Parts: sequence; structure tokens; C-alpha cells
Amino acid sequence: MSSLKSRKQLLLMESELNRAQLIQEWKAMADDVRVLTRKAKTIGSLASASAVVVAGLSFFRRKKTTTTVADKPGWWQTILKGAGLASTLWAEFRSPDREPRGK
Repeated sequence: MSSLKSRKQLLLMESELNRAQLIQEWKAMADDVRVLTRKAKTIGSLASASAVVVAGLSFFRRKKTTTTVADKPGWWQTILKGAGLASTLWAEFRSPDREPRGK
């Protein structure tokens, strides 16, 4: 075998080794990307759940601080508002062909 042929054989074998090594590295990198993607999805799910919990807690905390005893209307104010609402609804829903009393 001539030196050129042997050198060509060595270069071909080296090329095959490099190709095999590249395939292994691509597989390892793909596995790492899958693991990273799974972790990112887990972190995203945890962040979403945490955001929901924080929003719920802030809602209840805000509701608790805005409804103090000093801010609550008295029972008589509630009754007056209810009576006003009832009279408005009565006037709206009574039959229109009826004449008011006293005429």
C-alpha cells in the first residue's frame, strides 16, 4: 500500500469516528434540551399556580381591609336601601294598564 492510500484510509476512519462522535453529542444535547424543557414547564406551572394563590390572597386581604367595622353601613341604612330598591322594582314591574289608586 502506498503512503497516499494509507493516509486516505486513516482520513476516512477519522471521518467516521468524527461522524459517530457528532451523532452521540447531538443525542446528548437533545436529551439535555428535553430535560431543560421539562424543567421549564414545571417552573412555569409552579409560577402560574403561585400567581393564582397570590392573587387570591391579595383579593381576600384587600376585601378584609376595606370592610372594617367603621366602613359597614348601619342596619337601618341597609333596610332603607332595600326598601328603595323594592319600590323601584315594584314601579317597573307592575302592569301598565292599571291606574294608580286615588284616581
